[in-house]
Amino acid sequence: MADKRLDYISWDEYFMGVSLLAAQRSKDPNTQVGACIIDDQNRILSTGYNGFPHGCSDDDFPWNRDSSLGETKYQFVVHAELNAILNSRGKNLSGSKLYVSLFPCHECAKAIIQSGVTEVVYLSDKYNGTPSDVASKRMLEAAGVKLTKLKPTKARLVLDFDIK
Repeated sequence: MADKRLDYISWDEYFMGVSLLAAQRSKDPNTQVGACIIDDQNRILSTGYNGFPHGCSDDDFPWNRDSSLGETKYQFVVHAELNAILNSRGKNLSGSKLYVSLFPCHECAKAIIQSGVTEVVYLSDKYNGTPSDVASKRMLEAAGVKLTKLKPTKARLVLDFDIK
């Protein structure tokens, strides 16, 4: 009998991988963010990525970040975390865990708290110290939401669609 594989990924790496895969659906040319919400039995409840609301064509709304070019994406894009919450379609998220590739902004923090998520596992905190980040962390911590920065054991995972 063969021994089992020992180099498998952890649950945290798996769910963050699902978040990173969801991020690949984003059409944002600058920042692709994905989120995955799980229950206490490690079952996926919902996923989301940053993009425009249903019915708002990504060909008709701006993707630019520079306001000197006119409208920016910031007024229109729904963040991955909020999309994952909304995509859960009313499921009870109390006690759930949210995996997200980029630490949540202050607006998403409000939705995370209100939805009942009790832990946020994030990969990047590139906006650390900005006013939105400070407000987000203040609210999440005040609400008792656990914040965990993922420290993956692997630098990368590769998906291979050429399975034989």
